[in-house]
Amino acid sequence: MSAILVTGANGQVGFELQRSLGTLGNVVALTRADMDLASEAGILAALREHKPHIIVNPAAYTAVDRAESDKELAMAVNATAPGILARWAADNGALLIHYSTDYVFDGTKADPYREEDAVNPQSVYGESKWRGEEAVRASGAHHAILRTSWVYGHHGSNFLKTILRLAGERSALNIVADQVGAPTSAALIADVTRTVIERIMASRAPGDLSGTYHLTAQGSTSWYGYAAHIVREALAANVRLALSLEALKPISTAEYPTPAKRPANSRLDCRKLTDRFDIALPLWQEGVDDVLARLRAVGN
Repeated sequence: MSAILVTGANGQVGFELQRSLGTLGNVVALTRADMDLASEAGILAALREHKPHIIVNPAAYTAVDRAESDKELAMAVNATAPGILARWAADNGALLIHYSTDYVFDGTKADPYREEDAVNPQSVYGESKWRGEEAVRASGAHHAILRTSWVYGHHGSNFLKTILRLAGERSALNIVADQVGAPTSAALIADVTRTVIERIMASRAPGDLSGTYHLTAQGSTSWYGYAAHIVREALAANVRLALSLEALKPISTAEYPTPAKRPANSRLDCRKLTDRFDIALPLWQEGVDDVLARLRAVGN
């Protein structure tokens, strides 16, 4: 069986990848303590030890606002480390799956972004992820770069869990309504990753499938619309909240300033992925409802 190295084992996507990739090979899931992506020596030592046939890299510096004042570490993890992984993959005949973000775009386009659209990151985080993409592409490794957005899951911290917590604590809540995107579950990302790996590994010309792909759930909403859906579903399931739907108020980005600029349009066109790998992507509401049900089942 193939040896599959997964970084960021404690993260949302890394957690789900351990489930989804188990049928493909021996999964070695590494935490930051096992492989520090800010250390080239640490990365190479882990790669030499485990000798993976497939490297899946969901680990990243994702503290978007903190990255504005912590650029050196964000660049080390998001830009330099993917290049190290990719060059090792190229030298050792391994496949690399790497994840990127809608933040590589400036968010000013009216329509969903396609893979070939010009990038224009507006934050340190977005720039670091773009540089990481470029390093992977330049390496010569067989690879798939999967750009996604608004990731959440039942494991880890995310917007969905934050809204549930705040709705249980507060009687009023303001949420940004002029940024749009597609909430995308970590479980969906992990399941699609498995399919992508299967198709690439089965291909007679895996290099032909190397490239950059957009991967999000279908449809779109604003952060306010996303929050309203969470609150509505919780109330319908008789979850006790301090917040009523009427007390959830839409506000503008200008009314909620942050150190890092967010894209107003985070919608990604996923047709290249669905066509090339014959994948059907669900509506964003389906994944959200599934995670809400799972959280209720365990009492969270």
